[in-house]
Amino acid sequence: MLLETMSPAKPRGRRRAVSPVAGESRKFLPEVQGLRAVAVLMVVAYHVWFGRISGGVDIFLLISSFLLTGQFVRKLESGRALELGQYWAHLFKRLLPLIAVTLLAVLGAARLFLPSSAWSGVFKQAWASLFYYQNWFLAAESVDYYATDHSLASPLQHFWSLSIQGQIFILWPLIFAGAALAAKRWQLRIRPLLVCSFGAVFALSLVFSIVTTQTNQSFAYFDTRTRLWEFALGSLLALALPYLRFGRQVRIVMGWVGVVAMLSCGLILQVGQQFPGCMALWPTLAAAFIIVAGFTDSPRGADRFLSWKPLVKLGDSSYALYLFHWPILVIFLIVSDQQQAGPFSGLVIIIVAMVAAAMATKYIDTPLRRNKWIEKKRRRAVTVIAVCVLLVAAPLATGQSQVRAAAEAAGAQVPSDNPGALTLLPGYVDKVSEGAVVLPALVGIIGDWPKYAAKCEGVDTPESEALAKKCTQDGVLDGSAVENVIVVGNSHADHLSGAVRSMAQVNGWKVTKILGLGCVFGADTSGQDSRCSAFNDEAEQYILKMQPDRIFTIATKTTESTPDEELVPGYEDSIRTFTDAGIAVVGVRDNPRFTIDMPWCADSKGPDSAECKVPLDTVMPAVSQLDQAGADNPLFFPVDMTDLICPESVCAPVVGNVHVYIDNNHVSQTYWNTMASEFAKRLSVQRGWSQ
Repeated sequence: MLLETMSPAKPRGRRRAVSPVAGESRKFLPEVQGLRAVAVLMVVAYHVWFGRISGGVDIFLLISSFLLTGQFVRKLESGRALELGQYWAHLFKRLLPLIAVTLLAVLGAARLFLPSSAWSGVFKQAWASLFYYQNWFLAAESVDYYATDHSLASPLQHFWSLSIQGQIFILWPLIFAGAALAAKRWQLRIRPLLVCSFGAVFALSLVFSIVTTQTNQSFAYFDTRTRLWEFALGSLLALALPYLRFGRQVRIVMGWVGVVAMLSCGLILQVGQQFPGCMALWPTLAAAFIIVAGFTDSPRGADRFLSWKPLVKLGDSSYALYLFHWPILVIFLIVSDQQQAGPFSGLVIIIVAMVAAAMATKYIDTPLRRNKWIEKKRRRAVTVIAVCVLLVAAPLATGQSQVRAAAEAAGAQVPSDNPGALTLLPGYVDKVSEGAVVLPALVGIIGDWPKYAAKCEGVDTPESEALAKKCTQDGVLDGSAVENVIVVGNSHADHLSGAVRSMAQVNGWKVTKILGLGCVFGADTSGQDSRCSAFNDEAEQYILKMQPDRIFTIATKTTESTPDEELVPGYEDSIRTFTDAGIAVVGVRDNPRFTIDMPWCADSKGPDSAECKVPLDTVMPAVSQLDQAGADNPLFFPVDMTDLICPESVCAPVVGNVHVYIDNNHVSQTYWNTMASEFAKRLSVQRGWSQ
């Protein structure tokens, strides 16, 4: 992104005369360099002050392909070899030094300022950023319920666009090489052939982008395929520009229309929720208007503003500024415990980022880019690339190995070192060893949820393909189970399923788990989205077909950091469907939800900090509606575990040397395991319940 190496070379010494005619070929395009600077300022300002996305990244994508295409077309039309190996070596030799600096700085800052619960995610994203697949990593997280719902802002999140761009810098030259071979074999003109090629990419990708953005916007935002059309548009612009000849007055208007449209995009559109799709045409066409307007040689032209020397100078370090501003912002917000930078602190962040970018460009980027000794041999450029990779890979691998070793050591503790809820039960004797660490380990706490042994197979497999993917089993699976039970519902039911599995192992049950993450089971589906409505309907049909002995559900729904709690709407009517069929239903009270991330708070402020302890009456009502639910239904069994989750009416992050929560609303699997025996005991005293 923002690659100076892809810019037309700046003339040394006296500047070459330029023509005011639109489409005229020029050696240096100061207005494009200024456009690059304005775009990066938009990105930085919107990130720092407004917490929004500006559309500036889309402009970068178009500019990069515009410049790349011009470079390769000039080679092809002059009969020069493309020399792809040399091109890639030169390009990544230019890119990786500043990437290495950024990643090393982030790794150091993570060690100093980020709680250890964040390290594992930073390590994974550092690898993804180094090897240009960060966008796919984030796309996968966008459909991972636990990751998307609970991840804190990553200091490396902005690498998604760099990764897409790096992938294009591999793909686009291959398209040029293929077009060159086709043109030579069939005696075709190269420019029309490239127009057809990139036109096809543009059309197919834009249609795919529109459809995918409508159906799965969070994934589409990071998907390379939904962004190909933006690069193709830049290439088509470069190919058509010599033939676009407009009068000066028209180009003056075009330039200012482009500038106004570019600056207003992030103010008018919700870029983060609507892009890429067709909405991304707004900033990309705005940039195209500015490029087509070109040099007007008019004091009223937008190019006069964009060619302003300070802007052009800022364009030189725009790549470094994009790299640096986001980690500086995120680390500041974490350390200061703020949601957004204020006017003054934001200004300081921007100034620090600009100074750091200018220094890095002057003392790292420029010397390496202009080093003639390195440029003489391809292997020297490859050596620079290898050194950059090793400089990041070595500490990254070391950090990951240390984290794994710590996790393995923690996992080797005896059960008595982490009694959790058992400390709250009568007759408990403290046997925690001196120096025993809290479990689950913070470095992997977000993954502390039950993993069942097998996928549903054979007659147990739901007919619905979507439901079949969410169906897993554990317990007695050899056909000798004395009972079949099902756990069904959302992510809170997922964590409950660990305790049910413990009961299954003791009592010889086969337990099946069906999850609709984010979907409350048993609810009136008329108010839910189509995905949850389909899940509830399909899960109900599956349960009635399988006729299990019991099902386990979450019966109430709490609200984040308020005492509001309600019985799941329509729950009593829903469970009557099952109990009338002779299926027992266990309804568990939901757990409290908070605005703070519990393990993060415990790690950064200490588990005994008052800031991490939440009075129960602020997040749960004194009397739950669960107490009256199904009172006349002998096959319904309500269970409330709140007194063990928030002992003595205080919700603390750690109980009995165990993290109670993995985030702000999910009880850890490790803690649920310590409640399993009491959970079974409370069920055993229920009327009509039998183990």
